[in-house]
Amino acid sequence: MKKTARLKVACVGAGYFSQFHYQAWQRMRDVEIVAICNRDIVAAQQIAKNYGIPKCYSDIRTMLEAVEVDLIDIITPPITHKSAVETAIELGVNVICQKPFAENLAQAEGLVSAAKAAGISLCIHENFRFMPWMRKIAQLLNKDLFGDIYNVRFAMRTGDGQGSDAYLARQPYFQTMPKLLIHETAVHFIDCFRYLFGEPDSLYASLKRCNPVIKGEDAGLVIFEYPKGMTVTFDGNRLLDHASSNPRRTFGEMMIEGTKATLRLDGEGRIYIRQFTELEEVEQQYHWQDKGFGGDCVYALNRHVADHFLKGTVLENSAEQYLKNIRLEEAIYQSHTQGRRIVLQPDLNINNFGD
Repeated sequence: MKKTARLKVACVGAGYFSQFHYQAWQRMRDVEIVAICNRDIVAAQQIAKNYGIPKCYSDIRTMLEAVEVDLIDIITPPITHKSAVETAIELGVNVICQKPFAENLAQAEGLVSAAKAAGISLCIHENFRFMPWMRKIAQLLNKDLFGDIYNVRFAMRTGDGQGSDAYLARQPYFQTMPKLLIHETAVHFIDCFRYLFGEPDSLYASLKRCNPVIKGEDAGLVIFEYPKGMTVTFDGNRLLDHASSNPRRTFGEMMIEGTKATLRLDGEGRIYIRQFTELEEVEQQYHWQDKGFGGDCVYALNRHVADHFLKGTVLENSAEQYLKNIRLEEAIYQSHTQGRRIVLQPDLNINNFGD
């Protein structure tokens, strides 16, 4: 991979979440946003004005043919990803693409293969593993403080899914997505669980829709079984909240229970450890900024990607690696539909002979 002194980034998208991308790139002295593209050119022009972006376009191909670009940042809904990524691949431009990556596994696999054949880098903007509390928890797990870990639970409670106006203020397309909780949101936690605990052996899922105005599921329980007896449970409900000054900071609360100690993450990003048999928890001190989205995780991920292109560091979030998350996502929907436990092969292909 050819390294460069200054990374030239073009961005596609002007929706709610795009602001965090523009803010993150703008803070990096060795990155320059050279152009923006959006179907609504007026929205693109407003963002360009806000962030000092020199050129605006309404068509991706036109932009990439006109501007010298090292990386295109696709910050648009899943339905647009295939066309946008294919255009970048055809023109030989490296890509970072928002999750959910593509609309299904077959589509994602096709894009990964096409990018590999073209010799370009394709990575996914999966930012939750870059949340500072997830990085800190990973450090603590590496210290072997907890003994044998048997139970992990993440209770996702965003509190933004009630009523007829659910999601309309930020991401209105959530209401019409045929698959919501797992495809759009829980995939973040699938990735975090893999980051923290490795690959599961099997899973069981039960999903439901609580708000009748939306098309997809907005609540559910997913149980991941791991080697040596560990169970990781995702318990999600977008209608309920948790104790937090910002329910979309951590998205919920987490417990990690081992034979020596228990870890607890709360909605303020605080991490506590309680030793086995003890009554008192001890807060773990660590530095992070309550800035942007999710403890500034968008900046942390974009910095990670920029360093890959500028310094040659290894990516954690290549699209090829990300396919494992999508395979687990499809297994979750299969488990729910068939009402059974799904046994997973080591490569995360689904085994149809589950219990």
